[in-house]
Amino acid sequence: MPAPLEFYFDFSSPYGYVAAMRIDQIAAKHGRGVEWKPMLLGAVFKVAGSQPLTEYPLKGEYSKKDFARSAREHNIPFNMPSKFPLPTQAAARGVYWLQQNAPDKAVLFIKAVYTAFFVEDKDISAPDLIGDIAAGLGVDRAAFMQGIESAEIKARLREATEDAIHKRGVFGSPFTFVDGEGFWGADRLDMIDRWLTRGGW
Repeated sequence: MPAPLEFYFDFSSPYGYVAAMRIDQIAAKHGRGVEWKPMLLGAVFKVAGSQPLTEYPLKGEYSKKDFARSAREHNIPFNMPSKFPLPTQAAARGVYWLQQNAPDKAVLFIKAVYTAFFVEDKDISAPDLIGDIAAGLGVDRAAFMQGIESAEIKARLREATEDAIHKRGVFGSPFTFVDGEGFWGADRLDMIDRWLTRGGW
């Protein structure tokens, strides 16, 4: 069976949100799965010497319009959050805990967290909200909350972020690897589709 697409993302990334809502369909079209790998963009920015798009002069205002336009292109609901960006450690840890303990809920959780932030304008930095989202999917809330505060899961996120930066060269969100070939950005999903169709070029 072909290798899954490796999808690196941060929950505070608008383009990560747009891509997350599309990548399953593109992968399935080509008989692929998706390996979801949340990471922390804050750590990426420190190494890359960059910052959130919205904080750059001139580029910041443009980026807000482009986030919304990119979502509209694919009929994906989008509202720019009133607080942006937000810390995403709790949500990212939640994904890794679910992948270990309730793997059938992990992708549902990812999309629910993204929707909470980029559609419903909820504060996804709050662990209690993240716990509510997990519980709404039928996950044991107490076990989940304990899990995302465990040393094991904290280390898992830290290792995933360090691996993304130092071993894979990831410098933004989303970042997708197709058989080792890296593609940065939500606007590269259509290229990924063509790449998989043609077998690269």
